[in-house]
This record gives sequence, C-alpha cells and structure tokens, in this order.
Amino acid sequence: MSAETATYRGWKKLPNNRLGHALFSLGMVAKVPYFGTVLPQVVRLEPGRCEVTSPKWFGIHNHLGTYHAIAACNLAEVAMGMLSEATVPRTHRWIPKAMNVRYLAKAETGLRAVAELPELPDFAAITEGVELVVPVSIYDKHGVEVVHADITTWVSPA
Repeated sequence: MSAETATYRGWKKLPNNRLGHALFSLGMVAKVPYFGTVLPQVVRLEPGRCEVTSPKWFGIHNHLGTYHAIAACNLAEVAMGMLSEATVPRTHRWIPKAMNVRYLAKAETGLRAVAELPELPDFAAITEGVELVVPVSIYDKHGVEVVHADITTWVSPA
C-alpha cells in the first residue's frame, strides 16, 4: 500500500498540462473553499515543492489597487498545504501552526507562490510531533519576490 496521500495520487493521475492543472485546482478549491478567493492554479507539485499561480483580479485588491497582503498569505498557505500533501506520507499528519510573513514590495501583477523544502525530512524518524518550517516565496510576473512567508507546520504520526 502506498504512503502517498490521495491528494498527491490525484495530481499524478491527471495530465501535466493546463487542463489537468485546472481540474486539480478546482478539486482542491472544492475541498478547501477559502482557497478559492485567490483563484489558485497549482502548476507544479512533487514531494518538497509546489508552485501555485494566482491572477490579479478585483476580488483581491487592497485600497491601493495592488494584491492584498492577506490574499498573498492565503496564496502562501495554498502552496504550503499542497506541498505538505505531496510530501507528508499518510503515516503522518500535518497542520499549520504559525506563519511569519514579510511584505517585500508592492504586488501589482498576478502572483506565483513557490513552496520548497531545502531537504525532505526522514518521516520514519518522526515518532513524536515536530515543527517543520515550509518557506514560501511569492513572485510577481517580473520575477521579483514581493512576499516571503515561513509557515511552521506540526507534523506527527497519524
């Protein structure tokens, strides 16, 4: 029996193209409706890495007409959550515990969030709960990092 989550198996079954990404993203939003506020599209998912795009649309504007800071936090959580679903085996569970966010520049375009672990944990060695920090860099359409979030998750045996 595979230790992969149903979420990650679902990703791998769909075609690696715009249609497959859109179908996966719709399913994700159906399961976690709040994520839908940023119209996320998962474009890459593998253990230790997730990339999610989000368009700039009026529903996420702040008073300046730029991408709202809390909407960017939501996008960071989407990337972290999907990375966790692809990385943490079914033998363990994860839950967000804290988020440290730095707003680095105005976000005047759609965004791309990249969650990436520098190295994968040895889950067999996790016999009690541990904190795992997932760094998420959020870039604008010009490749400028506009937001950086470090999201602490609590990982424990299931």
